[in-house]
Amino acid sequence: MDCRLYQKGLIILFVVILSQLTGQAQNAENQRWRDSLTYLNQQIATQPWSSDLHLRKANANLQLKQWQYAVDEYSLVLQKEPRNPAALFYRAYANTHLRHFDLSRNDLNDLLTYLPTHFEARLSLAIVLQQLGRRQDALDQLNQTVQMHPDSAVAYAARANVERQLKQDEAALYDWERAEQLAPRDPLYVVSHVDLLLVLERRSEARRVLDAAVRRGIPKGMLLEWYEKCKR
Repeated sequence: MDCRLYQKGLIILFVVILSQLTGQAQNAENQRWRDSLTYLNQQIATQPWSSDLHLRKANANLQLKQWQYAVDEYSLVLQKEPRNPAALFYRAYANTHLRHFDLSRNDLNDLLTYLPTHFEARLSLAIVLQQLGRRQDALDQLNQTVQMHPDSAVAYAARANVERQLKQDEAALYDWERAEQLAPRDPLYVVSHVDLLLVLERRSEARRVLDAAVRRGIPKGMLLEWYEKCKR
């Protein structure tokens, strides 16, 4: 038997087995959440109103990607507790998956009225506004996010992405640099920064950014593709 064919057969068999195990694990996880739903429904049917039970049921719906069921559960909670932050945030999350972006925006706006420094809500609102084609409004939200959370690399990176879409390249370069300073070992910020410099034909500057990243401890092997691009 050809040894290479045998090895290739083993590799294919391994991939098939691995995919089956992954599918089995996902099926087991889904079954766990379905069992949880059954239990929670029983508890809800036999006990007085409990926001905690309905929030836990909605979370199980989210885990099973039952977006509309989750929306319905969070709506029940909000009928009793209009300012419940978890219900507002996660109903917006579920509505985003249903592409009901206006409804998501309304919930996030309400949440930020009560909790103006809520980091995830403001970032989520910026994403929703981009989906609605309102990039400048998204940028305004991210400006506020950076002001409230100046030590967050994620906030600077999110703003850089929107600035890039708005062709505000110098502002985006600044934000990528700040993100790198705040998270110096994250290669995603480095390659995003370098990618924009390459678009602007600033190859020597891009090379310097890569070299600085390697000196900070990012493995050079992770950046070889961008080193090659700097040569072109």
